[in-house]
Amino acid sequence: MIPRLLLSRWVLGASIAASASLAGILWNARPLADSDHGGEPSCCAIDEPGAAPSAEGADEGAPEPAPAAPAADSPAMRLTIPDTPVIDQHGRSVRFYTDLVKGRVVAINFIFTQCQTICPALGVNFGQLQSLLDDRPVPLISISLDPLNDRPAQLAAWAERYGAGPNWTLVTGEKPEIDALLKALGAFTADKSSHSPLILLGDDRSGTWRRLDGFTAPERVKREIRALARAGEGAPSPSPSADADARGRHYFTDVPLVNQYGEAMRFYSDLLRGKVVVIHVFFSECSNTCPLMQTTYRKLQDHLGDRLGRDVHLISLTVDPENDRWEALRDRAGRLDVRRGWYFLTGSGEDVGLVLRKLGLAVARREEHSNLFIVGNEPTGLWKKVQGLAPAEQIIAVVDGVIADKGSGEQP
Repeated sequence: MIPRLLLSRWVLGASIAASASLAGILWNARPLADSDHGGEPSCCAIDEPGAAPSAEGADEGAPEPAPAAPAADSPAMRLTIPDTPVIDQHGRSVRFYTDLVKGRVVAINFIFTQCQTICPALGVNFGQLQSLLDDRPVPLISISLDPLNDRPAQLAAWAERYGAGPNWTLVTGEKPEIDALLKALGAFTADKSSHSPLILLGDDRSGTWRRLDGFTAPERVKREIRALARAGEGAPSPSPSADADARGRHYFTDVPLVNQYGEAMRFYSDLLRGKVVVIHVFFSECSNTCPLMQTTYRKLQDHLGDRLGRDVHLISLTVDPENDRWEALRDRAGRLDVRRGWYFLTGSGEDVGLVLRKLGLAVARREEHSNLFIVGNEPTGLWKKVQGLAPAEQIIAVVDGVIADKGSGEQP
């Protein structure tokens, strides 16, 4: 018997009262796409998309002392990685463990952007390592040792200088939290100018970590990473819940989007996992159907009460990410008196486009967007599509039914 978690039952139809169901295996089937602006949906397959360094500015005050002696290589060890809130070079808020390390093989170094001694060499090394890993990319992470001065703009400029690609993340944050993170990783120093060159390699699957000298040749670092990854392949198999979680991230995608507060949210991990969700698409300049559907969302928000955010997420996803930046979404949400749990989402055109294709809601022109609501219970696998222009009372009844679903295989 196929586990309930792997089933997706989409309810189709031009109205809520007269809807027919279609059963399918969630992970092996594609979502149902809407053929026009609120018309009858149809099933379709969706494919996944598949610098030279320069001199840096000096610290104020006295010249930097000579760098400390290189860190010695260490044998394999265990580390507890804290889930510290950090900010990346794009200004996105992420969790260090959950978003950057969990379930991955990673390489971490430690820099600050005003450093004139060892940090340029560390940047060059990571840039070369990034190129060597092109065949099988591994996340690279650079943690600032100077969070008071290294804000996202400084990290972004440093990242550009050394050719950081999409798999190289630079992070900063509040000084007490970054200091605690550095201490947990064994990289804290009270005087940033005397920090040691260090690369920390880890495989979260097996919990194995190694320290290398930060000046280790990139070719050797690559070999160490590959050896770590091979050893991790023998780690214990994940639990069924972890396996389902991985399938959920793969199927729905887990790309980062940005909400109306300017916060990064992973599509599956932060928005769908463990929640009942109601999803619709819109664009801010729409003056026809979008205001009507968001009026229904306001009624849903009031009806849900304290379940909003705790058990249920309302998602308004733009089909016009080029024009709908998060500041515009903030203004729109403010006019609607939106509470936490109702998220207006934008992001890069590539990331938003991928999510829209996965949901079957991608369109060539923004004016052609669907008027359907997608209502889903992620833990039980019950999914329905309903007309977003139907009376609010009928939509609320469908949402309540999906919330009440217990995964028995019968619709509530």
